[in-house]
Amino acid sequence: MTHDTSIAVLIDADNSPASKIEEVLGELAKYGVINIRRAYGNWKSPHLKGWEAVLHEYAIQPIQQFDYSKGKNATDAAMIIDAMDLLYTKHLEGVALVSSDADFTPLVMRLRANGLKVFGFGEEKTPMPFVNACSHFLYLENMGCPELSTNDAGPVPAARPAPARKTANELKGDTRLVSLLRNSVLAAADDEGWAHMGAVGQHISKQASFDARNYGYAKLRDLFSATGLFDLQTRDKGLYVRDRRQATPAGGAVA
Repeated sequence: MTHDTSIAVLIDADNSPASKIEEVLGELAKYGVINIRRAYGNWKSPHLKGWEAVLHEYAIQPIQQFDYSKGKNATDAAMIIDAMDLLYTKHLEGVALVSSDADFTPLVMRLRANGLKVFGFGEEKTPMPFVNACSHFLYLENMGCPELSTNDAGPVPAARPAPARKTANELKGDTRLVSLLRNSVLAAADDEGWAHMGAVGQHISKQASFDARNYGYAKLRDLFSATGLFDLQTRDKGLYVRDRRQATPAGGAVA
């Protein structure tokens, strides 16, 4: 995807915090131009007051959805219908879904089957089927800086803990993660087992919804290092990684 890529962002306002919208739009700006911005919900509900405050600031179009039946949410259906309309009427390369609702999993799979990138943003409670279905998924709790509070001296960081960083033992115990990292290194490795970090990252992105920040690490290299399972080496052409199982005493590995 390029910076000219056209992206639509569809927000489940009933099921997403308004405080993270700036970070969401900033993340999507890395991948392209956000030409369509829509937020869905029952705007008569006091629950959405937080969203009303940011709609104009970020040029987001509110889409009204009444609660036609008690206990039922019409927002999901409206987002799915609009997403399919956009698929066939607009020249999009990507769709972003901001929600923690697994009901969107079939929609994600359909959009991807038609060649679109699907970016997911949701809270850590988001069910894994939705997370895994997306081309790229990022937990909202791991995005952005601490919120600011104010005192007589001006804004100061609020007392909010940083996103939890997985320990080496927790990372090693995640068999799916370890398999993904090792197989991606193997796929991009040279005869000595070394793989360029950029090539490894590209291989990962082609097969899984993955972001190192979901594990508490800012960069992919930091995550590799934290596992204790890989060697890292800097050369003239960049950073390289190797599975330690492939190392030899004369390998010259630099951790």
